[in-house]
Amino acid sequence: MGSDLPTSELILLGVALVASGAAMGFLSGFFGIGGGAVAVPVLYELFRLTGVPEDVRMQLAVGTSLAVMIPTSLRSAMAHRAKGSLDLAVLRRLAVPLLLGVGLGVWVARFAPADLMRAVWVLFATIMCWKLVFGRASWRLGSDLPPSLGIEAYGAFVGMVSTLLSIGGGAFITMLLTLYGRPITQAVGTSAGFGPLIAVPATVGFIWAGWNAPGLPPLSLGFVSLIGVALTMPAGVLAAPFGVRAAHGIARRTLELLFAAFLGVIGLRFLIALVG
Repeated sequence: MGSDLPTSELILLGVALVASGAAMGFLSGFFGIGGGAVAVPVLYELFRLTGVPEDVRMQLAVGTSLAVMIPTSLRSAMAHRAKGSLDLAVLRRLAVPLLLGVGLGVWVARFAPADLMRAVWVLFATIMCWKLVFGRASWRLGSDLPPSLGIEAYGAFVGMVSTLLSIGGGAFITMLLTLYGRPITQAVGTSAGFGPLIAVPATVGFIWAGWNAPGLPPLSLGFVSLIGVALTMPAGVLAAPFGVRAAHGIARRTLELLFAAFLGVIGLRFLIALVG
C-alpha cells in the first residue's frame, strides 16, 4: 500500500483486521447484522495509516467491508435457517424492493452527505434502543406484516441505507418484525437472511463505482481492497456459527438488552462523529 509504517505497526493492524473479521462474523450470527459498523472503522484506520488518500478512504473501507460481509452473512443465514428461525416468506417478499434500494444506494454512494447518513443512524438507534429497553409486548403495529406497499417501500429504504453504511440491514429488519409480533429470535434469524441480498450486489456496485479511481492502493478492485478482504474474511466465516449458537442459547430478554446496548454504542459513535 505504499506505507512507511514499521513492521510492528503493520502486524498490529493485521491483527486488528483479523479481530474485526471475527467480530463481524459473530455479530452477524448473534444479531443478524452485517458487522460493518465494526469493520469499517478498523479498515478506515488501516487505509489512513497506509497513505490512502482521504477522498477515497471511506469508500474503500465501506466497499471492502461489504465484500467481507458476503461469506459471513451467508454462513449466518444458513445457520439460522438450520435452526428454523429464518422466515423465507418475508425474505421473498422484500427481496426485490431491497435489491432496488441497494442499486439506489450504490448510485448515490459518491454524493450522499456523510452527516445525513450518520444522523439517520443516530435517530434509528435511539428509537430502537428505547423500544428494546422500555417496550412491552403490547407495543405492536399488528400481529403480522400487512399487505401494504409501505412494507416494500421500507425494504427499499433498508437496502439503500444499508449499502451506504455497510451494514447488513439486520437492525432495521429486526425492528420491523418485532413491531409486527415476531419473537426476537425469529426476527434476528430472518434479518440474517437479508445480509447476502445486500452484500453481493452492493460489493459489485462498489467495484464498479471505484473502477480506475485515482489513489487506490495496490490489489484493489474498485473500492474493494483484496488485502483487507484476505485478512478479515476467514475469521468472520469461522465466527458466524458461534454467534448463532449464542443467540439461541440465551433468554429473549437478555438478547433484547444486548441488542439495545450494541445499537446504543454504534449510535453514540455516529453522534460523536456528527458533533465532533
